[in-house]
Amino acid sequence: MRAAVVYESMYSNTHRIADQVAEGLGATIETVVLPVPEGDEALGGVELLVVGGPTHVHGLSRASTRHAAEEAAQEPDSGLAMDLSANGPGVRDWLSSLGTVALYAAAFDTRMTGPKWITGRASKKIAKRLHLTGCTLVAEPESFLVTKQNELEAGELERAREWGERLAEEVRAMPPVTPYRAAPLSESAG
Repeated sequence: MRAAVVYESMYSNTHRIADQVAEGLGATIETVVLPVPEGDEALGGVELLVVGGPTHVHGLSRASTRHAAEEAAQEPDSGLAMDLSANGPGVRDWLSSLGTVALYAAAFDTRMTGPKWITGRASKKIAKRLHLTGCTLVAEPESFLVTKQNELEAGELERAREWGERLAEEVRAMPPVTPYRAAPLSESAG
């Protein structure tokens, strides 16, 4: 069995979580970790697709929110640094380009500490889009918390690794899936 963790990260928190999820998965499943711009490379021969992104304005990032994040990092004394993978499309765009993908899947996000109804959760929207592509979700969407100082809450990296271990256990107990991918309608119609 093979798994791929595909992530979008602006300030490296989601990237760090993705690495830990992959470490948890990798204890029993061959796993690759790739940023969204390289995400298509991950789909060849994987049975489990884990997708994560930061929560922007209560949901998935857009070009405008990614641009705003970049501008915030350029402010003097912001203390913010852009992740090396922050260029290119976000999770929203990538998922829209997938077409039909028959795989097991799971979704996660990073979001500010606080009630979900105030902060929003990108993971729920990622999970919905994964389901619409034909994926079978193997876990509820998961959130990992970031402080107002843009640091992961204490224990979140360990929790991400443990979540990855649980995902591996869950998917290994399921019947094998035959990976399938069909191009999006807009590509196959032309």
